[in-house]
Amino acid sequence: MMKKIFSTVIPPRWNMIAKNTIDEIIFRTTSIRNRIIPHTRNIFFISQSFLCYTVNYEIGGKKLQTATGRGTAKEKYMKHLRVFVTGFALAGFFMGSMIHPSTAAPMAARGDRDKPFVFASVATFDEPWAMTFLPDGRLLVTEKAGRLLIVSQDGKKSGPISGVPAVDHGGQGGLGDVILHPGYSTNGLVYLSYAEAGDGGLRGAAVARAKLAFTPDGNGKLVDLKIIWRQEPKVTGRGHFGHRLAFSPENFLFITSGERQKFTPAQDMNQNLGKIIRLTDDGSVPSSNPFADRAGIAKQIWTLGHRNPLGLAFDAEGRLWSHEMGPRGGDELNLIKRGDNYGWPIVSDGNHYNGRSIPDHSTRPEFTAPKVSWTPVISPAGFIIYAADMFPRWKGSGFIGGLSSEALIRVVMDGETAYEAERFTMGRRIREVEQGPDGAIWVLEDETGGRLLKLTPNP
Repeated sequence: MMKKIFSTVIPPRWNMIAKNTIDEIIFRTTSIRNRIIPHTRNIFFISQSFLCYTVNYEIGGKKLQTATGRGTAKEKYMKHLRVFVTGFALAGFFMGSMIHPSTAAPMAARGDRDKPFVFASVATFDEPWAMTFLPDGRLLVTEKAGRLLIVSQDGKKSGPISGVPAVDHGGQGGLGDVILHPGYSTNGLVYLSYAEAGDGGLRGAAVARAKLAFTPDGNGKLVDLKIIWRQEPKVTGRGHFGHRLAFSPENFLFITSGERQKFTPAQDMNQNLGKIIRLTDDGSVPSSNPFADRAGIAKQIWTLGHRNPLGLAFDAEGRLWSHEMGPRGGDELNLIKRGDNYGWPIVSDGNHYNGRSIPDHSTRPEFTAPKVSWTPVISPAGFIIYAADMFPRWKGSGFIGGLSSEALIRVVMDGETAYEAERFTMGRRIREVEQGPDGAIWVLEDETGGRLLKLTPNP
């Protein structure tokens, strides 16, 4: 409540400056706050608001008008206020320093009884990667080795659907994403992404569409399969395929394409590696693409300068968000805008694995910086923007699966800004997140034996 009140009277640009400064303090002190000082959250928001005033006064170079309309703020008042806010922040910092960052998120340090959800284990899989819901409430689930399964909400699994294209399984490669055409109820079309083998040990991601037909034995088959997109060129290695899929509200198909651990292709307009791609539903290139007037593969490109984007989702206002894995530090959540360059490998908030530094985004303003970056990393995988009523407080929030962080991360989106709000320890690598038809949140754990979990409110 206090945050909402003060957000209406603080200039948004200075609010974000101050918020970024103290978000880490809030993050690191959350566990103590939850246990010891129940009302500290409101105090922090009040302090944040006063700090925003201070920043606006000092950086903006203007005399400050208070929210109560009492007249021009005076130098002495601001000096005392700065001392108070700084002292409060330092106290929070030292309290938070007793908590390791990986366990300091709001729900991470608390037992399951204190989490806002409970979960039921529905089924287990062998290296599951993605899922989507059919109109009848059943799920399609992919396994990296090349199996596509139909799964009921009580855990009954079909046999493998026939007609799935051959995949190159190994490393990060295999069968990847699965989504339905927006008109699935009438055309029965599904879309699959996967790693495809080429000649001479080369590989690349591909996207195919086919009609899903159900067989009398309760299984299914893909018919009239057509490959509508490929990474070009195919290269060596088995990493950074990306290949997440999403349809826009206007029914354009968006595809994330990783740079295949080759770095420089992300800035090369003659390759579609390290890009986000925009196509029509049949794989043709829309004339409204930002580089549609160029020759060759550049026509496909919506944005460039990406490393390994593994999450893609549209919010309620039609904005496209994507997360991607950084190198050693610097995982990112990006607001995707037509034609923008996100800077990889020229800039990053992380460093190379060998310790060699990479310039930060702040050093090159011509590149679009992430809305959120994580160091230490969360290893993001899977992404939804929650739009249901089962968890009403979370409506409009993003949920990201964490691999190395073994967590479910909630991110608040506020217009074109975002910040991590909560982190829930799951104890397993989380590969995929989806919203169910009734508003429950479903997650897939990674690797062999990965469970399908259904999350519902804690009664």
